[in-house]
Amino acid sequence: MTSITRTLTLSLSVAAAAIFLVLLGTVIWLDVAREREQAFCQAAAAILSRATVVDPGRGLTIRSIHSIEDLKSTSPNLWYVVSYDGLTAEFGRELRPALPFSLPYTGPIGFSVLNTLDQKSAFCLAVVRRGTSELVMMIGGAQVGVDQIARSFVVRNFFSIFLLAIAFASTVAAGAFLSARFVARSIERVTRLALAIEPTAPQASISLDEVPVELKPLASALNRAFQEIDAYIQRQRRFLGNAAHQLRTPLTLLRAKIEDVTEPALKGELVRDVRRLSSLVSAMLDLARLQNHAIEKRPIDLAVVTRDVLADFSPSALDSGIELSLEQVEEGTIVVHGVEAAVRSALANLVGNALVHAHGAGRVVANLDRGSVSICDDGAGISPSPERIEPFQTGNTSKEGYGLGLSIVQEIMAAHGGALIVTSTPGRGTTASLRFPEASEATPGEIHIPQR
Repeated sequence: MTSITRTLTLSLSVAAAAIFLVLLGTVIWLDVAREREQAFCQAAAAILSRATVVDPGRGLTIRSIHSIEDLKSTSPNLWYVVSYDGLTAEFGRELRPALPFSLPYTGPIGFSVLNTLDQKSAFCLAVVRRGTSELVMMIGGAQVGVDQIARSFVVRNFFSIFLLAIAFASTVAAGAFLSARFVARSIERVTRLALAIEPTAPQASISLDEVPVELKPLASALNRAFQEIDAYIQRQRRFLGNAAHQLRTPLTLLRAKIEDVTEPALKGELVRDVRRLSSLVSAMLDLARLQNHAIEKRPIDLAVVTRDVLADFSPSALDSGIELSLEQVEEGTIVVHGVEAAVRSALANLVGNALVHAHGAGRVVANLDRGSVSICDDGAGISPSPERIEPFQTGNTSKEGYGLGLSIVQEIMAAHGGALIVTSTPGRGTTASLRFPEASEATPGEIHIPQR
């Protein structure tokens, strides 16, 4: 992707160069228009001066350079006389009219346009300093091209043009730098406004009053995207809540039907499955409430909630032949801040997962510590050398996955500013922890369930 600053600087540089060349051309044109004959005289004299070589022992030599040959080819009536310290070189003598003074000329240094003796034509007289004497050039009938006039003008005024070019380039560079900084700061301002929008409140928008005019279309497009995203999220949340609510009725009817099952083993298995489905539906409803409303955190005694959840699952654990127990590191209350119903639902999902998915487990233990609760089992584990554990994933594809429960637990903990952390050792069991902001940082080897 092209840098805005680089593109802006390059564009300004090209535009500045074009403007400078146009201005230079305009100055040259005005100079020629104001003193046309003087400009032609100076250009022709400059060409002749570059071609003239002074050799005190051999005289004057007019070199056959490209510019002098162009001048001869475009000027059929060209004539010139060059003299230096008594030495003379002449071209087109037969075309030279009578001059108003005798040769050699010994006048002041400078450029002049004089009339011939018969007053029918004009010629250029140029006297320039070269070495210890003056180089005198008289030129008539010269047809000088625009490029040669421009070259002569630039050579004569090179120092002034150079200083102006430096000043112009410095001004453009400063303007480009300040413009780039303004653009960068404007983009940073819009970025800060976008980052200030709470992820839990995507319906918020960027205030267009604080956005520069050039960036308002971009900010408006971002606001529209935020609104569409928020509408999509709200539809998904409504669907989640409605689906969970609609599932309650058939689950209640199914629970009543199970009572008519006469086979004890089948009845016990069906009861466990329906209890797990009911737990998932309750978790979905809790999650929908959390997502649709800003949660109001209140102090929760995590020890009380854990004991209640374990008591609820005791019948299922007895039916499965699994021992449920509670171990508390610190005595007394363990207080965290959150929504009690949601925390209870998350903990119930972890206990239910341990009872259903911990294949070969004989014991499930709830460990309470400051700001956290962990559900540990001594089952087969979930994956050899796991690096990341995703919701709905298991270590063995032939077995049933964690299902929706673990994903809901992760969402509940994210809403509380906490984390769901899983550690597993193949053959020795799995530990799933609810860690609240009140807890310390995660220890090495723990696996965070990724945010979605």
